[in-house]
Amino acid sequence: MTRVDALVVGGGPVGIHLAALLAQAGLDVRVWEARTTPALLSRAIGIHAPSLDAFDRLGVAGEMVAEAILVRTGIAMGPRGELGRVSFAGVSTTHPYVAALPQWRTEAILARRLAALAPEALTRGVTLTGLDADPADLPGGVVRATGRDADGAAVEVTAPLVIGADGTRGVVRGFLGIAVDERPLPDRFLMGDAPDRTGGGDDAVVTLHPDGVVESFPLPGGRRRFVVGVRAGERDGDPAALIARAVAARTGHVVSAAELDPVSGFGVRRRLARRMVAGRGLLIGDAAHEISSIGGQGMNLGWLDADALAPILVDAVRARRGVPDPARLARWERDRLASARRAAVQSEVNTALGRPVRGLTRLVRDAGLRAVLTSPAAAGLASVYAMGRDAGARVR
Repeated sequence: MTRVDALVVGGGPVGIHLAALLAQAGLDVRVWEARTTPALLSRAIGIHAPSLDAFDRLGVAGEMVAEAILVRTGIAMGPRGELGRVSFAGVSTTHPYVAALPQWRTEAILARRLAALAPEALTRGVTLTGLDADPADLPGGVVRATGRDADGAAVEVTAPLVIGADGTRGVVRGFLGIAVDERPLPDRFLMGDAPDRTGGGDDAVVTLHPDGVVESFPLPGGRRRFVVGVRAGERDGDPAALIARAVAARTGHVVSAAELDPVSGFGVRRRLARRMVAGRGLLIGDAAHEISSIGGQGMNLGWLDADALAPILVDAVRARRGVPDPARLARWERDRLASARRAAVQSEVNTALGRPVRGLTRLVRDAGLRAVLTSPAAAGLASVYAMGRDAGARVR
């Protein structure tokens, strides 16, 4: 049975980030990822300043920034024109922008860094089948993890600590016996990427239309991400055609349905673990907190989980025989759960603002947004959106 310093279950962007941080500190880390090949997803695209600062410490932010579109301004539009805008110039001295980069590229950059630090760390095609842990306060104690590789062969690893970064449908949370609180929301969205003919440049644009929201974000390669809210009666039919019609009707911009690729749909729910620590097991990322994608904070939350957790794990392995400092770990859990709850509320406010409304309700909403976005409060709003007030943020 192989013994390592830490086992990370889940080789997506968050799990790989944590593994790279641990490897950079000299720990022997393993990552078990169920997928046999990297997912070519672009669903999450926004990298906020606190995450970029964390990636600076890992030595990969420069490559991400070089490839990304740097969004420095967000514009809110209504049916009669601009409601206001927010500037990200004041959110950070090092990264005064949101870096827009498809998720698969971000993951690839992180994976390349992990491979440079620990070539054997990431093992693909391994599914976790069991965990058996010694008491958390036993010096020298371990977790015995069992799994199956892509060929069905049994694999085993022991480590003082196991970290679940295996997403919303992951199995680590269940093995640890951690319950979740879940609340579905009624909202439904479609999204797709297409050549950018909007003239929006490097700005993010959110259009609040009586029939629903259209969000659009610039992407590398002259493309733009469109996210449209769909009503119950609009959910049947070709998704690309629905996106194209909604963009045209609500913004006046022409998007070809044939050029939208990829196209996907998603619902919204809040799903928060009641704990992030159980004995020698820990949860980070979507395994611990799933929030609305509207606002672009979900993946960043996971990166900040990892950035704050890594030094605690390094200290546990190096100085405490595999037992994390209870006070530091409790503070980490408290802060990260608070950050997740705060981000969930913020994302749900963003979602609610984009719902279809008409008449006096729409007029009041638009007037309120215009008042906020044209006042000094806009700077604070930019900081909240860009996660500058996250408990784990160390924005410079």
